[in-house]
Amino acid sequence: MCRKANHTPPVPATLTTLRIRNLALVEHLDWTLQPGFTAVTGETGAGKSVIIGALNLLVGERADRSLLRTGADQCSVEGEFFIEDQALLTTLNGRLAEQGIEPCEGGQLLIKRVFTAAGANRQFVNCSGTTLAVLKEMGDQLVDLHGPHDHQSLFALEHQRAMLDACAGSGEQLAEYQRQFRALQQMKAEAHRLATSENLREQELDLLRFQVEEIQSANIQPGEDEPLAQKFSQASNSRKLLELASRISGLVNEADDSILTRLGEVGRHLRELERLDPSVTPLYEAHTRAVLELEELQRDLSDYAESLEIDPEQFMQVEARLTLLENLKRKYGPTLEQVIATGEKAEARLRSIEGRDDALARLQHEMKAAGEALAQAGASLTRARAHAAPELAQSVQGHLSELGFRQAGFEVVLRPLDEPAAHGMEDVEFVFSPNPGELAQPLRAIASSGEISRVMLALKTSLAARDSVSLLVFDEIDANVGGEIAHAVGRKMAALAGHHQLLVITHLPQVAAQAAHQFVVRKELIGDRTHSLLELVVEGDRTAEVARMLGGESDESLAMAASLLSGVGAIKNKKRPIR
Repeated sequence: MCRKANHTPPVPATLTTLRIRNLALVEHLDWTLQPGFTAVTGETGAGKSVIIGALNLLVGERADRSLLRTGADQCSVEGEFFIEDQALLTTLNGRLAEQGIEPCEGGQLLIKRVFTAAGANRQFVNCSGTTLAVLKEMGDQLVDLHGPHDHQSLFALEHQRAMLDACAGSGEQLAEYQRQFRALQQMKAEAHRLATSENLREQELDLLRFQVEEIQSANIQPGEDEPLAQKFSQASNSRKLLELASRISGLVNEADDSILTRLGEVGRHLRELERLDPSVTPLYEAHTRAVLELEELQRDLSDYAESLEIDPEQFMQVEARLTLLENLKRKYGPTLEQVIATGEKAEARLRSIEGRDDALARLQHEMKAAGEALAQAGASLTRARAHAAPELAQSVQGHLSELGFRQAGFEVVLRPLDEPAAHGMEDVEFVFSPNPGELAQPLRAIASSGEISRVMLALKTSLAARDSVSLLVFDEIDANVGGEIAHAVGRKMAALAGHHQLLVITHLPQVAAQAAHQFVVRKELIGDRTHSLLELVVEGDRTAEVARMLGGESDESLAMAASLLSGVGAIKNKKRPIR
């Protein structure tokens, strides 16, 4: 048997309420569910599939607008879960907090899905809007749906490997192996980056060396280009500037009718005016100040003219320096600061590449150690899988025997890989032989839906204590079986209900009779509209419903129905139609 706890833990979470509005034939449904095994029965076409459709919407499947009830503007599905397991509650609340969603108060988790005829699609967790991906993530942790055409997951090798790991309890070994695998892959990627083409590497090195040498040899000072440009402009226009400075100087003082000469005449008149009227003294003082300012202007012009006299050799040096800086700015950046930054970046890259050989040698050493650690982690994971494989096979084969495959063969095959993969050092595949003497084949080669349904049920039963999903939903996966096999299917599902909340849609009376709770879906014409109604069947009504499933309400059918229900215990509640 697979590894399991010494006691049966409580079901981690329970779907307590399912509310449906305007989905297909269901106008209004408020369904209160109980833990354990619940069977849903009814005539074909009565609307049992609506329940599956509603649950699919809750777990994030695509909304099909064709399911919107005729005449309705929008459809909504709401599920309320009670989370009992504290570890699961902590995990869910942590994820909800990351998304800015209110936590599960008192262990209550509310999931809601709404879509409209116009195509709007909204989803909510604990009344907070969220994405479809978050809704699907929540649903994957709580609900596992299996229908008559939903066996593709069982055919997938990764799913089979996950089942074996669940049986082996090898979660820690797998996590450690995957950690080592990721570390080694990162090292390999870095080694590949370092070991690029030698020609390309040399070309890059040549370019980097040239850039570093060109920028460093210029010995650039931030901001030096602006004063140089100003000095070059002055030197280039020195003749014109000297001519203008000389003309201004002549107008101020040197010409016969210069401004200072005329101001001297003005000063004499102001002096005479002051002798006659002392009140004009401020005017004379203002004149004096003007003369002083003009004399200062004249001296400054003389100094400026002298500064324009530049040595031709010095002018050539300024021109050459400015040309160099402008060329560097065109190549490496519009500013000198960016040119300097480009040089520093190139120098850092050059050091990195030139140290490549040392880094690669160091990385090769680290990769060797990482490979050894991966091999050890892989060997530990392989041992756990190899130990659990025959246990799982034996357990499944025992359940298959009870399900009618008394001499069937079931094996869990481990196939070593040439190279380590992300999931381990081997592939895992389930092979099955329904009859003695037949060659065992992979599950994907099984054509009969009845056979694969029973294999799935046997696997689910074997892994019941290890399956972390709380609600298992089976939609007529018991099709194509009958007689004593149907009894066995019912017993297996009842056993699964010891570890999970189980919701089974079935046409088999033997299965329905094993359920702790039974609901029947009926289709009725109310007014001019067809409605699907869900009713809890109890006491004599349950006997009558099982008899109907057996073929009618004859005395023989009723007696057989009572026999099937004996030991299960009638549920003494009132019948409650829920619309």
